[in-house]
Amino acid sequence: MEPTVTLQQCSSSYLNLLAVHRVDLVNGIKNTDCILDNLLLSGYFTSEDAEFVQQSVTRHEKVRKILDIITAKGEECAECFLFVLHSAKEIYSDFQPWLKEVHFNLSDHMLREPVLIADSVSQYIVKLRGALEQDTKFTSSYTQKEDILLDNIYTETLMELINEVNETIGTISHLEDLFSDNGVINEDAETVFLTGDAGVGKTVLLQRLQNLWSKGELCADVKFFFKFRCRLFNSFKEEDMLSLRDLLFKYNCYPDQDADRVFSYIQQHPATVLFTLDGFDEINVDSVLHDIPDISSPFEPTSPVALLLNLLRGKLLKGSKKLLTARTGTILPLRMVRKRVVLKGFSKEHLLGYLKKFFKNKADQALVLTQLEANPHLGSLCSVPLFCWIIFKCYEHFHSTIHSLPMSCSITLTDIYLIMVEVFLNHNPQHNLQKSNHRSQLNAFHSWKDTLMRIGKLALKGIKNSDFVLSQEKIEAAKICKEDLQLGFIKIVGQYNGRGNQSTYEYNHLTIQSFFAAFSLLLNDEISPQEFLESFSSGSAPAPSTGTINKLVFAFLSPKRHFSTNVKKPLSESLQFILLFLCGLMSDANIDLMQSLASPAALKRKQAVLTSYLFRSLKVHLQSLPQLDLEGNCRVHVLPRFIWLIRYIFEMQNEAAAKVAAKYISADYIKMNFCNVSSVDCNALAFTLKHIQKPLALEMDNNNINHYGVEQLTCCFSQLTVLRLSVNQITDHGVHILVEELKKYQQIRILGLYRNYISDVGARDVADLISVCPSLIHLRMGKNMITHKGGTCLAKAIQKSKTMEDVGFWGNQMGDRGAEAFAEAIKDHQSLKNLSLAANLISSRGSQHLAQALCKNNSLRILWLTQNDLDDEATESFGEMLRVNSTLEKLWLNENRITSRGVAHLWQSLRGNTTVNEICLKDNQILPDDVQQLVKDKRVII
Repeated sequence: MEPTVTLQQCSSSYLNLLAVHRVDLVNGIKNTDCILDNLLLSGYFTSEDAEFVQQSVTRHEKVRKILDIITAKGEECAECFLFVLHSAKEIYSDFQPWLKEVHFNLSDHMLREPVLIADSVSQYIVKLRGALEQDTKFTSSYTQKEDILLDNIYTETLMELINEVNETIGTISHLEDLFSDNGVINEDAETVFLTGDAGVGKTVLLQRLQNLWSKGELCADVKFFFKFRCRLFNSFKEEDMLSLRDLLFKYNCYPDQDADRVFSYIQQHPATVLFTLDGFDEINVDSVLHDIPDISSPFEPTSPVALLLNLLRGKLLKGSKKLLTARTGTILPLRMVRKRVVLKGFSKEHLLGYLKKFFKNKADQALVLTQLEANPHLGSLCSVPLFCWIIFKCYEHFHSTIHSLPMSCSITLTDIYLIMVEVFLNHNPQHNLQKSNHRSQLNAFHSWKDTLMRIGKLALKGIKNSDFVLSQEKIEAAKICKEDLQLGFIKIVGQYNGRGNQSTYEYNHLTIQSFFAAFSLLLNDEISPQEFLESFSSGSAPAPSTGTINKLVFAFLSPKRHFSTNVKKPLSESLQFILLFLCGLMSDANIDLMQSLASPAALKRKQAVLTSYLFRSLKVHLQSLPQLDLEGNCRVHVLPRFIWLIRYIFEMQNEAAAKVAAKYISADYIKMNFCNVSSVDCNALAFTLKHIQKPLALEMDNNNINHYGVEQLTCCFSQLTVLRLSVNQITDHGVHILVEELKKYQQIRILGLYRNYISDVGARDVADLISVCPSLIHLRMGKNMITHKGGTCLAKAIQKSKTMEDVGFWGNQMGDRGAEAFAEAIKDHQSLKNLSLAANLISSRGSQHLAQALCKNNSLRILWLTQNDLDDEATESFGEMLRVNSTLEKLWLNENRITSRGVAHLWQSLRGNTTVNEICLKDNQILPDDVQQLVKDKRVII
């Protein structure tokens, strides 16, 4: 294609523009019927003109004749032609970028002109876009009466790419990147698997994706966008059969004409299709199904779940894109996963953005932000979008009445939900308790007790049966009236099966349904303590068995042509939240309210049952974990189940219970890596761990701690000798909090802060810690944002330290100036053994200073300089160093610019050095013939 000429360069002449780009138009326009139809409709072409064009045999000739007639008709006709290309986006999608490049803008009179699209496929795409835009334009908020424009409230959340071994390998900053090649695990798979905790924003993210596509602002190569909620597959009867064609058209959007042609086009162009499937963990299969065949025919009816799994595996509509969401803990076999993404909720920047969108008044923004910063646990809760919305809504309500948010520093999630319920009740226009002189939480719950119990019984029954979509019959059977629905806890979601016009309902969120289920379990005097215990212990005891709630059996269609248990279903998250809310409702702060609503004696018995169950579960869980005695420490790597048990104990807010729990933790080295620990959990961890009266080591790498979490953990720092917080979104602010607290006790030995968001500011704080803390011997600060300024501060502190042994500084940007500072630090150092300065933009100039320093150093054993900019000049310096240094054992110089000439210097120096046992030179610029010679020395790794 020739260089693009814009409309302005053509002196604003549409005809000149068409003349300049005539060849591109003739070659690119594949559909002439739509152009002819619209030029006829607008009156610019006559029937004779159209007949003259249609007489041509080839498409190219037809386009030439159209352009010739337009040239004769004039500027307005040319503008109309470009208007058709612009408006019929589905037919002329290839020309949309070109129209932007030439700066084509619609005039006012053209904006009012209709565009006729007769093609059935294009009509269907237009219908899909229109339906999606209508469905996703607004998001429900607070009650069903309040809809908010999605564009006005949507805020990005933190998305991380995860590899096949659960390591974070990067972040995703744009929704389109979900479908890029970055982070691909299995190129043969088609499903992007997005997981995250309840309330972290998975559904809203899909809504945003759908809305942007409907407006043509995302996924330009996608022509067909089909959205489904996996709950749909629970609505089918056991005997129901479904084909792919029916799934697309009957349960999503039906073509207005020629459905056969539309479906045929979809089959022929699967790469233009995108599916979003929300809530994979919610699929309920009553039993494990065997001998279900692979389905490859799009017309053959089969089990709906089998149809879904064949679609995900690529047996059906192979080549289409799929975005599948599920809650944390749901495991999909890697053979099905193209890439994995974890949704982490709001970072501090995202939270500030949401705050500004939610509260338009700057004074309100400042007031709420002050409260969040004053209460780290409250701030942590706001990192979860759902909880943030609830807290902001509660603040909005109470601010209008009493000008403050009634939240203490020890507030729990249950407290937040109780406040939310109170706000929902007071919000009801028929019983607006906030206008009463006796407005209180107690009055609100007493006035609405019967309604709350009805809603709670329905919630509990639904969770027991894994029934999250409620029919009109179930609503009526539960005696839920219109007034109950108006409270806003249950919303109308429409119909799934198209059989009649009955509405279907569901709770606003799984956590809200779980809260009401817990409310019902606790306050229903008809439920005995034994039934109470069975309700939650059946699915969560160390040796699980079938029970009343945890009936959901999850299966996966394996390549062996039958369902197997390759997809692992975690402990039902609804059950976990029920337990959490039960603990919170029976806390000291809330027990008086509960006792005013039910029998105190029955509540006391249930409280004893729950407490006993928690202690037994924690004890059995910890005893079942393998323990490793290493370097004088008893090490244990806990599982995510441990985090939930700690959450339950914190929710009870019972110090005596926390002390008992602490006694069960016999290990003094606790690893919680990859346990999905968020900043919200840090208060819960500290609530128990602070009662351990012995030195303690904590590894919490690859979680989501951030500065709120650090602040909540500080009450445990007096016992800590090891603290590893790598890959945890910790900023300079979090580092400052951490350092100020660790300086008080001066007993930290190992500190890991690899791959966070630490700049030179945070590096200065860590340098201050090194200077005053003689116990610190091991520091990891790689993969941050530290330049020579922060590097120099650290180097000077290390130089003064008489105890530092191991420093990891890989992946920063300190360059030669920083290398020079480290060289000065190690010159006369007596304790430093290992130093990594890999990937730090160090050239030969910086390496020369390091080599000269090592000529005098007698302590360093290992030096990593991988992934820098070292050349042969650097190897000459290191060669001279190796002639005099008698302590260095390993030198890593791989992934630099060293050639055979530079290696020769090192090799010659090695002849007289008996200390070095490994020099790594992989991925340099060494000739193959020289490699053969060098490998004779086993110390050289190439």
